Amino acid sequence: MNIVTKPSTLKSPSCCGDGEGSVQVQLDPTLKIGTAKVFSVYGKGGIGKSTTSSNLSVAFSKLGKRVLQIGCDPKHDSTFTLTKRLVPTVIDVLESVNFHAEELRPEDFVFEGYNGVMCLEAGGPPAGTGCGGYVVGQTVKLLKEHHLLEDTDVVIFDVLGDVVCGGFAAPLQHSDRALIVAANDFDSIFAMNRIVAAIEAKSKNYGVRLGGVIANRSAATDQIDRYTEKANLKRIAHFPDLDIIRKSRLKKSTLFEMDETPELKAVQDEYMRLATDLWDGKEAPLKGTSLKDREIFDLLGFD
Repeated sequence: MNIVTKPSTLKSPSCCGDGEGSVQVQLDPTLKIGTAKVFSVYGKGGIGKSTTSSNLSVAFSKLGKRVLQIGCDPKHDSTFTLTKRLVPTVIDVLESVNFHAEELRPEDFVFEGYNGVMCLEAGGPPAGTGCGGYVVGQTVKLLKEHHLLEDTDVVIFDVLGDVVCGGFAAPLQHSDRALIVAANDFDSIFAMNRIVAAIEAKSKNYGVRLGGVIANRSAATDQIDRYTEKANLKRIAHFPDLDIIRKSRLKKSTLFEMDETPELKAVQDEYMRLATDLWDGKEAPLKGTSLKDREIFDLLGFD
């Protein structure tokens, strides 16, 4: 893996770079995931990306798809509602064998969760000492070496917060579609705008495209809809702020394992519809146009 360090003089190769001026981490261009459909889930920290990712993984599995969810956060809690525990991270297990990957077995770092969803936590480097892009690259390399991607239909990357530096934008280099989770508030939409800008940059040299916006933890969607109309995006799902969703995390369970109520059934149905639409490619990829910071300030709020 090469890291470009002189943005003013170096130009990234067109096959795998991010264009002139980039200081983003470059991953090995030969490490391609393969035939699986790959989705990356982004959004402001604490907005419910892991809940969204895990329940979307279950929905895909209930469609009969073989699903792999990859958590990309040092907190490594993306998959705990699927596995009912915090599983060891890729960095943990690599460190345990002094980074001799050939000594690892698949069961050392991939764990089966609810309804057969395969779960992996990439983890992250020690704070202030490394790059998340390295971790993502090592994770994909490990999966390829053990041929674990050959039997996978869907890969979901659940990515740390609204950080869109080269490291945590790295999953976009492997993805077909990027999904953004946002609440109906200014902070979420401001973070979403930065993520849109990151996807714009990546889409110039990679196959990733915007898949749409998932409104989460919100009764209304008026502010999100204002932004999506202006930014050439589309809201593709809406999950309200229900207490049953909060409780599911506390119970270490996906929403598909909770006692069913009419409101929960509606949420489950929305996840199933979203998974079906994403698998079928019902929605065309979105161009997306990020706004200037001042434009967002002027756009949102009440007249």
